Amino acid sequence: MSGHSKWSTIKRKKAANDAKRGAIFTRLAREIAIAAREGGGDLEVNFGLRLAVDKAKTQNMPKDNIERAIRRGTGEDKDGAALEQIMYEGYAPYGVALLIDVVTDNRNRTVAATRHLLSKYGGSMADAGSVSWQFTRAAYFFLSDDDLNSDAIFELAVDAGADDVIISEGDAEIIAPVDRFKVISDTLREAGYSPDEAQVRMLPNAEVELDHEQTLKVMRVIEELEDLDDVQNVFSNLSVSEEAVAMLETA
Repeated sequence: MSGHSKWSTIKRKKAANDAKRGAIFTRLAREIAIAAREGGGDLEVNFGLRLAVDKAKTQNMPKDNIERAIRRGTGEDKDGAALEQIMYEGYAPYGVALLIDVVTDNRNRTVAATRHLLSKYGGSMADAGSVSWQFTRAAYFFLSDDDLNSDAIFELAVDAGADDVIISEGDAEIIAPVDRFKVISDTLREAGYSPDEAQVRMLPNAEVELDHEQTLKVMRVIEELEDLDDVQNVFSNLSVSEEAVAMLETA
């Protein structure tokens, strides 16, 4: 997972410095609205909403924007079209499986844009269920800190129910069953740790290995998909090496 985590770190830094901050705020607002719609507007009760709001705050999203997104989700703010969350399935070039998580107010627009981009690079959309069986839902946490106490993180995570803890060069990745998400998150917070990333991910059951050039091509396709306005996350079964990440940085 080390290549994947380094790639995710690069993408987070790019997003933090992105001139299109308005687009970032739009995505965050949709994530907050969906969480509020599903679990209510109380951050103390709705754990998913608390995570979405914390994520928005790390991107310096204004408080008014956050509160407006919560009101939209709970139905207090009637402005704007209704949002729906959809998981599209597809294939990138070389048969790499993709799950594309979107939040949209116009399903037709979103599926057309997604299909067009995949077709442009030799990929395709897939029927529901034809790709998702290759993935498993899991709670995922990523922590990065030069002073990270890897032994303490390992013990905390395992005691809280984690399936796997991967420590590498000051980074820590925690993978756990979805039903342990809140327990692990609360455990980390109580111990003074603030994860760089905390979300439910679709993790591949097996990864596809390609050569460096093919890997770079697929990584670029995934990045372009993530740049679409309605796309929240893209999950793949691509094996990403640290060498490929280094090549992407210098390309």
